[in-house]
Amino acid sequence: MPRFEIDVDPCDHITADAIGSPGQRVFYLQAYQDNRTITVLIEKAQLQSLAIGVEQFLSQISQQNPDLEEASGDFVEEQMRIHPPVDPLFRAGEIGLAYDKERDRVIVFTKELLTEEEEPDSAAQVRFWASRSQMRKLARWGADVTSRGRPICPQCGQPMEPEGHFCPKKNGHLH
Repeated sequence: MPRFEIDVDPCDHITADAIGSPGQRVFYLQAYQDNRTITVLIEKAQLQSLAIGVEQFLSQISQQNPDLEEASGDFVEEQMRIHPPVDPLFRAGEIGLAYDKERDRVIVFTKELLTEEEEPDSAAQVRFWASRSQMRKLARWGADVTSRGRPICPQCGQPMEPEGHFCPKKNGHLH
């Protein structure tokens, strides 16, 4: 049985953001409902995957439901920034998406990352219920946030540090 389950239903606002300098950033998924703020710690790769996945998911929903109004992705940067308190409930190990057609809500499932000693069924869970427009804004903002990090080396695909980069593809070794 999970340690706890929380439904943020519906989200008044949902966002993701990073705090810190490139290479040292910490990423968060955060939602507000009434006077409650729920924050989950995520990885940069999870935010990148979520942004791509949401766009693909929304495209599938539109194809299956052609009479639905198109979800807007226009956002105001200041509104999408993460706000205190930044006190995450847990680090996400799994993130998934679902759609409630009756309510026209997208659900973002987050499940706690557990250590090897912990029982898999004990993972805490948070479900964020948001409109399609809120999710499209999250996806576009998330893609923008993740692109602001360190530049990627065109040779090896690894992040480059400001003080220089050791590129395995340029070191002269075949192995």
